[in-house]
Amino acid sequence: MTAQVKGTTQNFIEIENIRDDIVIMRDGSAALVIETSAVNFGLLSEREQDALIYSFAAFINSLSFPIQILIHSRKMDISNYLNLIADQIKKQEIGLLKIQTQKYYEFIQNIVQDNEVLEKRFFIVVPFSVYELGIKGGVSGSKATKLPYPIDYIVKRAKTALLPKRDHVIRQISRLGLRGQQLSTEQLIELHYALFNKDTSEGEKIIDSEQYTRPIITGQ
Repeated sequence: MTAQVKGTTQNFIEIENIRDDIVIMRDGSAALVIETSAVNFGLLSEREQDALIYSFAAFINSLSFPIQILIHSRKMDISNYLNLIADQIKKQEIGLLKIQTQKYYEFIQNIVQDNEVLEKRFFIVVPFSVYELGIKGGVSGSKATKLPYPIDYIVKRAKTALLPKRDHVIRQISRLGLRGQQLSTEQLIELHYALFNKDTSEGEKIIDSEQYTRPIITGQ
């Protein structure tokens, strides 16, 4: 009888570890992630839209390395905000302010019941290729089973290559009126957990990542 092969979701995820604000893949490649602010393009005048398009084109043309643009949408939990408003209503004396606050509370409640309130986050991913480690013809992606070098060496090489690229990206997007900030180790773990667990990640917090050799998530 053929033995059953037991597998886990981890076998399909290419991430080996997240360390020093860098995502390390199983094949030795790596990446850092920059979260950016956003611009409501539809609210800009035609002249402002044209200027933004030209500035974005200049940003793309300034790149000598690949990037990935990621947009992450998730349903917002505004229960804490509603609880805050409810507490304020209880504290207020009877009068016009209390009535208006109660109407605002009901308005927000109706919006949430009839529509999903989504939070959109915007990211730029800057990759570090396994070939930048000097590996030729190595196994890449999910086929890799172990790191080609010690992880400390990979992190050091990756940071040397990625940090100047990060600075260039942040400097260039500032010309678009955008702010950029590299995600920390804890923020990266939370982001990847949310990406892989869209239905269950709401309201969950990460345990202090420095206490563990692997990312761990805990529910409230």
